[in-house]
Amino acid sequence: MPATVKMPIVRIADSADLARIVDIYNQAILSHNVTGDTEPFSVEGRLLWFDRHDRDSHPVYVCESDPGRIAGFLYMSPYRDRPAMRRTAEISYYVDYSSHHQGIGSALMEYVLADCHRISKKILIAIVLEWNAPSIHLLEKYGFERWGYLPEVADFSGRLCGHIYYGRKIASSTS
Repeated sequence: MPATVKMPIVRIADSADLARIVDIYNQAILSHNVTGDTEPFSVEGRLLWFDRHDRDSHPVYVCESDPGRIAGFLYMSPYRDRPAMRRTAEISYYVDYSSHHQGIGSALMEYVLADCHRISKKILIAIVLEWNAPSIHLLEKYGFERWGYLPEVADFSGRLCGHIYYGRKIASSTS
């Protein structure tokens, strides 16, 4: 009998997921190479951030590698928080280091790209540190293109790094 392949489950996060989201994000902070934040957060310190992510406009998504085990998350933020840019969102995503190379980032990206129609997003932007090769690879795999570059905008104790802006237009559901 063939082995059963477990498919990751992606869903919109709820408040019970926040502790795990914070754990995964703190891993990224402590790695010093994938986010501009430099100090870990507490769950209480992320409550307002979580509450500002509305499920119908700028959701937080989680990916479970096994039922009940969150292995990664992706969230949408308003781009520049101005009304004329309401169809555009910035995405950020993080995967637990023990779950890298298991399709978690791909599952998140596929789900979010499909959900863009529901939440009326036409443009997605991702801003990544230039040395974050895994994120760059994931974005390019899903049709994001390099739209801009800001040199040396991040300073990690004297180690300078640029930001690369990636963007993708979301095809209309009628095309």
